[in-house]
Amino acid sequence: MEAFDQPVCAVVPRAGGGLALALGDGFWLQAADGSMRRVYGIAQPEPPLGPVRMNDGKCDPAGRFWAGSMAYDGRPGAGCLYCLDIDGQVTEILRDVSVSNGLAWTQDGRTMYYIDSALQRVDAFDADPASGAIGNRRPAVPVPTASGIPDGMTLDDDGALWVAMWGGGGVHRYTPDGRLDTIVGVPCANATSCAFGGSDLGDLYITTSPHGLSDADRASQPLAGRLFRFRPGVTGPAAVAFGG
Repeated sequence: MEAFDQPVCAVVPRAGGGLALALGDGFWLQAADGSMRRVYGIAQPEPPLGPVRMNDGKCDPAGRFWAGSMAYDGRPGAGCLYCLDIDGQVTEILRDVSVSNGLAWTQDGRTMYYIDSALQRVDAFDADPASGAIGNRRPAVPVPTASGIPDGMTLDDDGALWVAMWGGGGVHRYTPDGRLDTIVGVPCANATSCAFGGSDLGDLYITTSPHGLSDADRASQPLAGRLFRFRPGVTGPAAVAFGG
């Protein structure tokens, strides 16, 4: 087990062994022998503005590692979305992001879904599978505030989005036309992300968090922070390894 002195925000396997990580201060690569090196550090604002950190991340179908940032104090517009290409080049894709979160791509790589949690919606982009370039941003799924805050997400093999709801106590499934058709509850308020796994890729794994809960809430939600598994009756894609 590896211990770090900063937040571990997103982790993906590397195709050649080891891991690619979005730690608090930027992108890191771990070799198969366990050695670590930072390949990109995110810029920090000048005081009195507080620091920023990385947040959620995932690989696209071509093996590029995408991850975004946010301010520790949550102030609007402090974050960015970055892409670490397999050649080690890092590109700043989006600016003025508030809370960079879930990412997902269609199987053909031609549509990317993205969550900036502060916007209370899932956005869609046209994507170029060869270059990774994105454009034509548009709202795909509006999320009512009563449902919680959209956090991490994944796509299933039917093209539906599964969105974890911070403060909403579960994961919501949205059909390709944006219709809510399934809610999977968990016994705690803060669902943070979800992914498919298992031998047949038919298990939906749901992560949760106790962060921000009062002592009373923690007492009433003793399973907050646990990992849950659910059989949704559909399958989803396996995680894509970083190609670099």
